[in-house]
Amino acid sequence: MPFTLHGDDVCQPTNPTSLPNPYWVAFSSSAAKLIQMELGANGLPRDPEWLQVLAGNQLNVGKLSFSNPISTAYSGHQFGVWAGQLGDGRAILLGDIDELELQLKGAGKTHYSRMGDGRAVLRSSIREFLCSEAMYALGIPTSRALAVVGSKQAIRRETMETAAVCSRLAPSFIRVGHFEHFASLQNTARLKELADLLIAKFYPECGTGKDSYLNLFKEISTRNAKLVAGWQAVGFCHGVLNSDNISALGLTIDYGPFGFLDQFEIDHACNHSDHSGRYAYHRQPQVMHWNMACLASAMLPLLELERSSDESQALLRTALEAFPVTYAKEWQQAFRQKLGLQSEQDGDITLIERLMQAMHDSSVDFTNFFRNLSNIQKDSKTTDIIQRNEFIDRDNIDQWFSDYLSRLQSEDFNDESRKELMNQTNPKYILRNHLAQLAIEKAQQDDFSEINTLLQILSNPFDEQVKFDHYSKPPPADMQRIEVSCSS
Repeated sequence: MPFTLHGDDVCQPTNPTSLPNPYWVAFSSSAAKLIQMELGANGLPRDPEWLQVLAGNQLNVGKLSFSNPISTAYSGHQFGVWAGQLGDGRAILLGDIDELELQLKGAGKTHYSRMGDGRAVLRSSIREFLCSEAMYALGIPTSRALAVVGSKQAIRRETMETAAVCSRLAPSFIRVGHFEHFASLQNTARLKELADLLIAKFYPECGTGKDSYLNLFKEISTRNAKLVAGWQAVGFCHGVLNSDNISALGLTIDYGPFGFLDQFEIDHACNHSDHSGRYAYHRQPQVMHWNMACLASAMLPLLELERSSDESQALLRTALEAFPVTYAKEWQQAFRQKLGLQSEQDGDITLIERLMQAMHDSSVDFTNFFRNLSNIQKDSKTTDIIQRNEFIDRDNIDQWFSDYLSRLQSEDFNDESRKELMNQTNPKYILRNHLAQLAIEKAQQDDFSEINTLLQILSNPFDEQVKFDHYSKPPPADMQRIEVSCSS
């Protein structure tokens, strides 16, 4: 399997805990294709034993056997504070299929559950399932969600809820926290083993020539800089960017109290437990940079195998300084594309920043504003632009639109071509919290139809899908402030 580190300092054999009377809640045929699963006419696995496997009730299906399920240890910083040893408290790695790890989230206690029950609830499982598949369709690197299996087993969170297991796929679930774990134990041999594993499996270009560990750090940092730029471009807030939740492959993982922006608030914090706003939308790039600093610190002993400590620190410091440069380049390019600008010109960044401030001041819907921007034509009159009515300071936004129209006129693309490109960049549909909540409430009444509808819509976020147009609307006033927590 891809995770080939063994020993009780890194992983523990962990059999899932049986889930009574399981049933299908949600299933992604798109994710199933990644592991060449045969599906029936109903879109579910042809072999009914898959239900029992993905519920955690058995470890074999057909000729496939998951004989060595494990949970892994990692450590990390949570809300900026060293938390010591953590680990897969409710995630169990069954094994790998076609070079993808299959993991069950919510399948019972592990060695690292501490005071937890190792279970997930229906609510959080549906949210992770839908968002994983939505992010994939948006083109954001992510773990994939295969299925949600439910049960009437009672689980206590803030209230009594029912249990569910979300199965997810990724090339690897190795995270920054695994590096921090071995660094905290001063176990350089294990650090080297982990880094060598990543290079061999996922970063072979880093293994050629010298400086393989420095190059590995640079690549992980680059991937995560690009990842967070992608989040910002679609208005995604992760909610818990602890170092142990950061993928070593630059994937979005561990969907908990996430949220997509509705009304644009640059300082929006989607996790109601985040009282200081550490993980607010505008701080996500800074926090990811901080997490890369944690990784650099953890990888320092690897560089010191070949260099002095001072030289190793200097090399990592220089590599770390590349993060904001990479992020800024990716962010600028993403927002140019959102505005339909194909060339790079002086003044573009100021134009973007002025717009973001105006959107914040007037709480303009993030997704719909950018989507509808494609309807503007180069020869439009500022006073004819309907979107100006969404802003409080009309004079300010009129000046912005005037400058924007001038900028568009400097582009070679005609209006039709620009509209097509913009609509391939700016989604019409995102997983708004109120839509997820509606699907959850129906599922709690054993009606899973809304999950399937959302999965269909979110799998094609850039298409018009006229019959689903109402799913693109902002939330009603009474659902604009849905709060999510780490149990979400």
